[in-house]
Amino acid sequence: MAEIKRATRIQTSFLNAAEKKVLVWLAERQPKWVTSDTLTFVGFIGSVLIFAGFLLTNYSIYWLWLAILGLIVNWYGDSLDGTIARVRNTQRPIYGYYLDHTMDVINEMLMFVGIGLSPLVHLNIALFAFIFYLILTFNVSVDAHLKQEFKLTYAKLGPTEFRLIIIIICLLYIFVPAISNYSRTHLIIGQYFTLTIFDYIAITITAILAVICLTAFISDLKGYAKIDPPKKFE
Repeated sequence: MAEIKRATRIQTSFLNAAEKKVLVWLAERQPKWVTSDTLTFVGFIGSVLIFAGFLLTNYSIYWLWLAILGLIVNWYGDSLDGTIARVRNTQRPIYGYYLDHTMDVINEMLMFVGIGLSPLVHLNIALFAFIFYLILTFNVSVDAHLKQEFKLTYAKLGPTEFRLIIIIICLLYIFVPAISNYSRTHLIIGQYFTLTIFDYIAITITAILAVICLTAFISDLKGYAKIDPPKKFE
């Protein structure tokens, strides 16, 4: 089998420096029986809690506390599984890459669908956001193989920052009635839609993801054109 080159991790988020220290500190104190696979499973459990928390908001807004717990558990497992492998020098580049990125898609699917099945965000808006997330994930994976660059952040924002933003929004939704009770009805393509604060935020996030995807595609395409220029036909 050909040698697998490890992609350079590009992580420039606002919380990256502090988060890295915390993750290394946690990794060094994990019991021996806790492995990368264990933590990947913990991250999955977190996404299930997020899904359940958002789904159960159909009965009470206070189920958002379960979604918040799920976001914290997901961060713990998802962020620590790779760190513990690097700290213990037990990396498995092929197996780990496949498992980690497959589970990432499954976890995000549960999160996006969960919020789409809640009364907070229309399902079609949540699915549009998920589509652009998948496009960006695909682009990151392609770059990891073609350029050996694994970009984890865009516009100084990474997964941890997005989790924190969602937690803050959930807390505001719980404690600020003006936010949780706000809604406006719009006529869109002949149909009336009542949008919540979460809908507007989801639309904004979807638009940002779309711009990031388009910008990354144009930038990468220009870069690959220089690396692999067109050949003259004679």
